[in-house]
Amino acid sequence: MENTLFRKIMVATDGSEQVRKAVDLAIEIAQLSDAKLYAVYVVALGGYAITPTKDTEWEKAVREQLITEGKEATNYVENTGRVANIEVESIILEGSPAEELVDFAEKNDIDLIVMGTQGKTGILRFLIGSVAENVVRYSKKTVLVVRGETIEKGR
Repeated sequence: MENTLFRKIMVATDGSEQVRKAVDLAIEIAQLSDAKLYAVYVVALGGYAITPTKDTEWEKAVREQLITEGKEATNYVENTGRVANIEVESIILEGSPAEELVDFAEKNDIDLIVMGTQGKTGILRFLIGSVAENVVRYSKKTVLVVRGETIEKGR
């Protein structure tokens, strides 16, 4: 029996071990739904004090390194999807991760967003925020959050 509920699935990846559980689950759901999978990585330049008007060598190097990391992260999804006979399209975006993910999902009529968590709790989560939490809060699309390992105990 073919499930047509999900035709387009987006998996947000940062290349971390915690996110691999989300990638595996997204691929499994794509198999069951015969869906296309979009592997999305967001280059978040804001944390590096890079301004759009400046273009120093250091800024170029940081941007290129982040893009390389994004390609590695999305290549992992592509290779894993290929083994499972899933069509995967890699997308690298730049900007605020939660905003870019929500916008991409909306503009591309994504049916399901799958993302992992870094497992941060307490003050660590408060200080750096949670991309997954903001995507859940602001997305009009269905979001499946796959828990990672807990990094900090206590609340």
